[in-house]
Order: sequence, then C-alpha cells, then structure tokens
Amino acid sequence: VAARPAQASAATIIDRPDGYAMLTDTTRCVGCRRCEAACNRVNKLPAPKSSFEDPSVFEETRRTTAEAYTVVNRYENLQWEKPVFRKVQCMHCAEPACASACLVGALKKTEEGSVVWDEKLCMGCRYCMTACPFYVPAFEYFDAGSPAIRKCTMCYQRTAKGIAPACAEACPVEATVFGKRNDLLRIARERIAGQPGKYVDHIYGESEAGGTDWLYLAGVSFEQLGLPGNVGTTPFPELTKDFLSMVPLVLIVWPALLGGFYAWTKTRQQAIRRENTEH
Repeated sequence: VAARPAQASAATIIDRPDGYAMLTDTTRCVGCRRCEAACNRVNKLPAPKSSFEDPSVFEETRRTTAEAYTVVNRYENLQWEKPVFRKVQCMHCAEPACASACLVGALKKTEEGSVVWDEKLCMGCRYCMTACPFYVPAFEYFDAGSPAIRKCTMCYQRTAKGIAPACAEACPVEATVFGKRNDLLRIARERIAGQPGKYVDHIYGESEAGGTDWLYLAGVSFEQLGLPGNVGTTPFPELTKDFLSMVPLVLIVWPALLGGFYAWTKTRQQAIRRENTEH
C-alpha cells in the first residue's frame, strides 16, 4: 500500500486573492517582545523561564518551541548603524509542506490564511518538522502517551472572525500588522517606493516557497535575519508529491508508532525507578 500525498491547502493564494495575512516590517521592530507576551497569554502557554522584559534572551538566536509560538531575535552587524529585530513564527505557506507531509491530515490550510493543527489527529510522527523549510513546527515531549505538534496558528480563533492576532494587536509601533494579503502587499510596495534607501526592494514571502501569508520587509538582506534564501518559488508539496505517492505506507507509519511506544516505555521505566527509590 502506498501513501497518498495529503492535500496541502484548502485554498491557495491564487484561489483566495483576498485572504488574510500578516506583514512584519523589521525596520520598525524595537524588540520590546510584547508580541511574545500577548501570544503567551492568548494561547495559555507556560510562563517563560525569564520575564518578557529580560534582554539577555537576545544573546542567542532562538527558535519557536512548544511553549513559545513566536520569538523575537536580535541580529547585529558591524556595518549596521543599529541592531535589527525580527519576529519569528509560522510563515503560513499558501501550500504548506507540513500539511502535505502529514499522514493523518492533522495540519491544514484554512481559507482565512492560517495553517492550523488538530491535536486529536496528530500521531506524533514529526514528519511536518522535517518537511517545513522554515523549521517551525515544534514537538511537545511532555506526555509520551499523547504526542502533539505545537505552532503559531495566526490566532485562528480570532482571524476567523476578522480580528487581528494578539501579536499584531499588542505591537506598540505597528511593526506587525494584520489585513487582507493584497492590501498588505500594496502597503509594502508603497513603503519600498516611498523610501527606497530604507528598504531592500523585495517583499519576503510574496513568492518564496510558493507564497506565504506572513510577509516581511527589511532594510538588510533577509538571509542576514535568519530567513532562508534557498527556498525557491515552487510550493514544496509540488516537489515531494511524486515521491510520497511511491513510499509504502507501512514504512512511514511503523517507525512513528514504534517511536511513540519507545517513548512511552522509557517514561514508564523512569516512573518505576522513581517509585523504587522513594520506597
């Protein structure tokens, strides 16, 4: 039996030219991390080890995790007048590779623009983590019996009602804004045309990986801000669908099931050892 490639999206950017999206202007971001705090609060995530006002987090480049759906990183270069901050989160691809790689349809692209996940369907295979060209999905390891992927959903519970995501609402300088994708592209082009010396003449996400619903503007090269420059413009599911159709399903499912069983067994053994130690 061969695995069938999953449907990556409910509607591509071409199908829904007026869908919702986000625009982050890195020339405006001041690194206040209020977006992180708002995301944490709205998604009811665990409190961070250090406060959202702690500047020491900028000493290393962070990735999103199962406990932090968005993070702000600081990038520095001796040739720059000042550091540049970039908000990191799911890019919400028009045709997401993560959804294409998911064997059970736990990830899907919504018509509104968000890429969302269903914890009840996720079996913890983590193929979405490997498939994502932006290295976004994070695995929740705390319960081996019910593994799950965690990531930004563009506050789908809000955007489905036309309400801005919490991060955009919390930004004091409007570095991240919410709106219809066509409108945001127009705004981005107007900024570039109005201040050509301030911006790189490119909107990251307009065509990368087939287009994303999280767009970026910058005054320095996007690669210097941690955004991959080698993703091309072809949707990733188009590059893998022929391969996935030839992979026997058993070769994909069994490693995931065995991995989950191993994790559960290891957790159980640790619990038994603790009980023996206590007694």
